[in-house]
Amino acid sequence: MNYRRMIQYIFMVLLALFLGAFLLLPVFTVVRSGCEVSLFKELFLSPVYREGLLNSLNVAVVTTLMVAVISLALALLYDRFDFAGKEYCSLLMLLPMILPPFVGALGFQQLLGHYGVVNTLLENLGLSKVDFLGGSGKFYSVCLIEALHLYPIFYLNLVTALGNIDPALDEAGANLGASKWQRFLRIRLPLLRSGFLAGGSIVLVWSFTELGTPLMFGYTRVMPVQVFDGVKELESNPLPYALVVVMLTVSALLYALMKYFLGSDGTSSAVKGNMGSRGTGLKSWKRFLPTTVFLIVAGISVLPHIALIGCAFSRRWHGSLLPEQFTLEHFDNALSNPLVLPSIVNSLRYSLLAMAVAVAVGVVIALISSRWKLRGAWILDVLSMLPLAIPGLVIAFGYLGMTNRYAWARAIFDPIENPLWLLGIAYAVRRIPYVVRAVSSGLEQTPEELEFAARNFGAGPVRTLFKVTLPLVAANLLVGGLFAFSFSMLEVSDSLILAQKSIFYPITKALLELSQILGSGPASACAFGVWAMLFLALTLASAGILLGRKIGAIFKF
Repeated sequence: MNYRRMIQYIFMVLLALFLGAFLLLPVFTVVRSGCEVSLFKELFLSPVYREGLLNSLNVAVVTTLMVAVISLALALLYDRFDFAGKEYCSLLMLLPMILPPFVGALGFQQLLGHYGVVNTLLENLGLSKVDFLGGSGKFYSVCLIEALHLYPIFYLNLVTALGNIDPALDEAGANLGASKWQRFLRIRLPLLRSGFLAGGSIVLVWSFTELGTPLMFGYTRVMPVQVFDGVKELESNPLPYALVVVMLTVSALLYALMKYFLGSDGTSSAVKGNMGSRGTGLKSWKRFLPTTVFLIVAGISVLPHIALIGCAFSRRWHGSLLPEQFTLEHFDNALSNPLVLPSIVNSLRYSLLAMAVAVAVGVVIALISSRWKLRGAWILDVLSMLPLAIPGLVIAFGYLGMTNRYAWARAIFDPIENPLWLLGIAYAVRRIPYVVRAVSSGLEQTPEELEFAARNFGAGPVRTLFKVTLPLVAANLLVGGLFAFSFSMLEVSDSLILAQKSIFYPITKALLELSQILGSGPASACAFGVWAMLFLALTLASAGILLGRKIGAIFKF
């Protein structure tokens, strides 16, 4: 083994140790602390916890079904036809992701509340009001807002999967007399398994473990909120650990079921073509029909965002379709609140640290997997993708458990006195998959011969890396860094669980605290949420412009 190869293997071992310590060990800590028969017995005998598990499963299934219906219809339209504005549709579909759903819930309450816009409209039409935010209505409201936030992930994966289907297969089916419906059921739908698995598994696990949205709606009988409530008594009561173990186990079973029913049966690799799908051109006014569908769906999905902006600027919006008066008072209140400005500074510190760690680790993992091709590199690649499969709530809870159990962890991660490294690394571990996928995508599209040429002219490995390889994937690296930074700025699970003192609150924890202040608190939270929305919108727009249609690869495991 030459010296360069030995250095590469050292990097691989160090990264494996990093992921082992900061990804696998938190999960192991939770499992070790929660795997007691007596605890599981207590959980499953409790009607409250059984109801929480069933409600979480129902939210996940209903949300995923909603997302699948929306995404499949839009992806088929995008793939099947050429229409006006098609090149902007994938960017348009990213609009729902410019705000975490738990922040959007503030706007959603204005739309669906007893004196909200929808009930006001029903009353003006002479119809009875509907209790959207009470009883079963609260359940469907949680599902709907999560679906409106998550469908872009599913859509982007389906569009990518459709683009990999050789159109000659569809033509062959038509030549054999198969109708459009038969060709869809027998050819396209089976070949979309990879897209359904990649997008559906993320949506299913994400909605099952989503904490912020049900917390904001006051839908407390779900497992993530029960875990969050258990943090307060973690040192004296091991039951929350058992709850997290159950959540982790169910998440793994949900993914296994998706893999079993949607995993490749060995035929998909034989039918991918390089031609890409060919859209049918539409003429005259028909060119605008698919565009209209995309605009309607995008418009509905951003209603919570519009309502949030309306709440932020309105002096009074009660029992009316539109705000009655406008003001900037809520922005002044938000900025003058002692939680807001420090939370922005805190989030910047945590997120910059997270971005630096995620980019450094992600770039090396991508090089090991796509360029160096070391023996056992696939293990590191799988480890780097695990944060997409392991619920963020589980990882956050694991970090908290580590600080309780291990002296070395308390020395590095102090959630009470200085949670900078705790939150920075927790954020980074959750965002490593985005960096790895973004950089790997760039490396796969970059001819390796350019690096060989540089080395032939005397450039060493390090000089080749910084002068040739990294500049060639600079756009992909920028996208990965943008995702790591922006999603860290608005991270929910880690922030709500790991930030325990107000002086260290990041943005999302400050938003939650603001929203719970009686009187002007929710309006101030909406004003603060507008800033967060604009920030993430700029990030996603930049990523969409740089990667275009390939942005769906970021959301795959």
